[in-house]
Amino acid sequence: MEKYDAIVIGAGAAGLFCAAMAGQAGRRVLLLDNGKKAGRKILMSGGGRCNFTNLYIEPAAYLSQNRHFCKSALARYTQWDFIDMVGKHGIAWHEKTLGQLFCDDSAQQIVDMLLAECEKGQVTLRLRSEVLDVARDETGYTLALNGETVSTPNLVIASGGLSMPGLGATPFGYKIAEQFGLKVLPTRAGLVPFTLHKPLLEQLQTLSGVSVPSVITAEDGTVFRENLLFTHRGLSGPAVLQISSYWQPGEFVSVNLVPDCDLESFLDAQRAEHPNQSLKNTLAMQLPKRLVECLQLLGQIPDVSLKQLNSRDQQTLVETLSAWRVQPNGTEGYRTAEVTLGGVDTHELSSRTMEARNVPGLFFIGEVMDVTGWLGGYNFQWAWASAWACAQELTVRG
Repeated sequence: MEKYDAIVIGAGAAGLFCAAMAGQAGRRVLLLDNGKKAGRKILMSGGGRCNFTNLYIEPAAYLSQNRHFCKSALARYTQWDFIDMVGKHGIAWHEKTLGQLFCDDSAQQIVDMLLAECEKGQVTLRLRSEVLDVARDETGYTLALNGETVSTPNLVIASGGLSMPGLGATPFGYKIAEQFGLKVLPTRAGLVPFTLHKPLLEQLQTLSGVSVPSVITAEDGTVFRENLLFTHRGLSGPAVLQISSYWQPGEFVSVNLVPDCDLESFLDAQRAEHPNQSLKNTLAMQLPKRLVECLQLLGQIPDVSLKQLNSRDQQTLVETLSAWRVQPNGTEGYRTAEVTLGGVDTHELSSRTMEARNVPGLFFIGEVMDVTGWLGGYNFQWAWASAWACAQELTVRG
């Protein structure tokens, strides 16, 4: 039976980074993954360019039932630390919107960088490796793999959540947590498109592919200003993905479809100049024509000229377009979700080391735990920061 100083399960962002850092500190590390490739989720992230961090990382951008948990790790390994590593590997990057950083070329560069760091740390990487059983005794952990048995005093679970099962996502990490008596909070899909109830969906399907700037508000008061995209299944785009993490089934969301226009003043000015112009054509100066036509069919925009639009109807129209209320039917679920909300309860873990408080030598890093960031590189930064915090502890363990 081969013995290692640490075994990391899951060769995604957190697992690769943790294994590399611990290996470079002189620890003998085995990194296991059930897939054919390391970093599968990294490769498809950011449209294949990997949104690897964000310039504006802050704890307030993370959801958790233990709000303060993420602070320590994020402060100790920052976005600037990871940007520095990316620079040392000669990877060119650019900022898109809202501080989001992407590779100029390809997400493969980030995976190659992490694999190179693992090689530098002499990490043993085994792909297509299924963990059939995990047992614990006073010396540590024994893992039955397909074909062999390995042991370690330090077991790191970096197996991710349930999002994107097509990329190999499984509930493995939650099962290990429960096996050793840790609480696992209910999970649900996060950063995910909304589906709509049938009548509204059928009426909006003609808008598939139309994108508009918006300000979207959840019932709990959370607000995001991003683009909204109409799809053949419902609503998507950055605004919807962001707000989906704050939405609960049955709730409404409110959408300002004209965030850059004082609609009241605009309509008054247009009426003064073009009283006979149709309301539909006037609104098409601010919104996509297809959207105006669709809202008119829904009875939310009157079919009148500007001079026929009385002040009460104008007020109703302004309220409709600046606070369009939609009740999603649900979400597209884990199949297209970028992250999983919930997971291993962080009250069970040390925020400094990521180790289970009552199970020595058992660590959880990355998406498997109840820490979920906003869209835009925040979840990758949590992967790097939590992995780094864990690796520091593995380093001093010997």
